[in-house]
Amino acid sequence: MERYEKYKDSGVEWIGEIPEGWEVKKLKYVADANPSNIDKKSKDNEDNVLLCNYVDVYKNEFISSELSFMKATASSDQITKFILEKGDVIITKDSETPDDIAAPALVTESFDNVVCGYHLTHIKPKNINGDFLFRYFQSKYLNSYFEVSANGVTRYGLSVAKINSALILHPPRPDQTAIANYLDRKTAEIDELIAQKERLLELYEEEKTAIINQAVTKGIDPEVKLKDSGIDWLGEIPEGWEVVALKRATKIIRGKFGHRPRNDPEFYNGDHPFIQTGDVTNSDKYINYFQQTLNAKGFNVSQEFPANTLVMTIAANIGDLAILSFKASFPDSIVGFYPSHGNSPEFLYYLFKSMKKEFLRVSTSNTQLNINIDRISPLKIPVPPPKQQTAIVHHIETETTRINTKIAKTKKIIALQKEYRTALISEVVTGKIKVTQGAVA
Repeated sequence: MERYEKYKDSGVEWIGEIPEGWEVKKLKYVADANPSNIDKKSKDNEDNVLLCNYVDVYKNEFISSELSFMKATASSDQITKFILEKGDVIITKDSETPDDIAAPALVTESFDNVVCGYHLTHIKPKNINGDFLFRYFQSKYLNSYFEVSANGVTRYGLSVAKINSALILHPPRPDQTAIANYLDRKTAEIDELIAQKERLLELYEEEKTAIINQAVTKGIDPEVKLKDSGIDWLGEIPEGWEVVALKRATKIIRGKFGHRPRNDPEFYNGDHPFIQTGDVTNSDKYINYFQQTLNAKGFNVSQEFPANTLVMTIAANIGDLAILSFKASFPDSIVGFYPSHGNSPEFLYYLFKSMKKEFLRVSTSNTQLNINIDRISPLKIPVPPPKQQTAIVHHIETETTRINTKIAKTKKIIALQKEYRTALISEVVTGKIKVTQGAVA
């Protein structure tokens, strides 16, 4: 990469040397930063507007009319102050963690009715190219400054004083334009490569799903003779397999925690594991750990699931599955299936993963979707002989391990591409790499 002919000390340790002709200025001298006070509430005495929200900025680099903005109202003064114009930069001023604050977005067109919403700071360039300023906000240097400047405990925020005091590099205007154009092209190229890899991840996941669905419904012998299962969603199954009701293949155990209020500390912090929906959702195939326990007062042995029980969430994240590695109690948002007649919990785990649509089909809905245990108990499922179940599980895990290796490599490539993207932006906006008008390298 080409460098500028001459450099000088920026006077800022974390920036180091910068090209001659470049300046270092506080943000307040190159742009006006104003935290928005326009909330999501609509008031009769205000004008109708569209609101650019926190999520719009956090999830998008560019703010344009292609986005769907929510309806709100604002006063005439607020509209004048926070109307979005081409070249404006918007940053998030709040975050749950200090390293995830001041995420920027660039306004790419002028609006007559879209304003900057609450939890955001509207930055209007005065004598700096907004496209360059946006890219500078993406640099690791400025990110580090905002991270240490954020205040808070459970949620962090940036004061307007800290934002205004941010040190901004200020190249000559032609350099600003060249840098912005160059980074637009290069980041678009990198983003396309990342998108291709992310699509590949989707294909890998689809391949894993197809392998599981094929194995648990048709077996792993391509020459096996098939018979009609009599079940619409299942179709044909291998000869020698049975079709039985779910309640015959497993002992169904209802989760239950009878004490109210649930969060009363007198029932917790004992010797008995108590697993909740989040533990199931966040586990892999097995639940090998627990975070919460019941004491002797909160524990009831009749409500304890044995090890090797297949557990499934029946509310919130419906259909999440895991196999319990130890005895534990559960709330009523989880149901357990303890295998009977020699059935394998691992086989049932993969079978149930392939049946999620069927479970949802018989679910009920009041204020939220729930799986009704009485309605899933009679569901018919395919049951191979125990030896075949073991072989099917081995086949699935061999194949998914192979695919997971590809997934891990692809994720690493994506991570490296994202790191390169950030590094490139940082190096270019601080003058470590020379960019000229029309540069394509």
